[in-house]
Amino acid sequence: MISVERVIKTTPERVWNVLSDGWLYPVWVVGASRMREVDDTWPQIGAKLHHSVGAWPALVNDNTEVTESEPLKLLALRARAWPVGEAVVRLHLQAEGGNTRVVIEEDAVSGPGQLVPKPVRAPAIKWRNVETLRRLAFIAEHRP
Repeated sequence: MISVERVIKTTPERVWNVLSDGWLYPVWVVGASRMREVDDTWPQIGAKLHHSVGAWPALVNDNTEVTESEPLKLLALRARAWPVGEAVVRLHLQAEGGNTRVVIEEDAVSGPGQLVPKPVRAPAIKWRNVETLRRLAFIAEHRP
């Protein structure tokens, strides 16, 4: 897994509130363009976000499914973006005083993305997730 972390200057509850609102997914996840539907049970195991990735007019409709969910601590996802493939993503939250350390782990698990050697794909995934955590922090720290 390729890992990036950031200390977000707010509580795990506020970070989890952002993660729990599936409609916010394309606001903080780099590459997600729009939401089409959010299962009512999000972020419970098995719930899906139906999103599009890419840039218009070359959008790909796919979904992301919750594989593990431990409120305020862990959200694990299987993100799909075919024809690129699928990735496993794990977001770990840990309280640090009034702050939250968020660690995001991600790697390709199927499709053409997995065929790219890890030393080649790792820098792109790291860059993407540094920005993803920056966006998550902006929302969690400033959302009323």
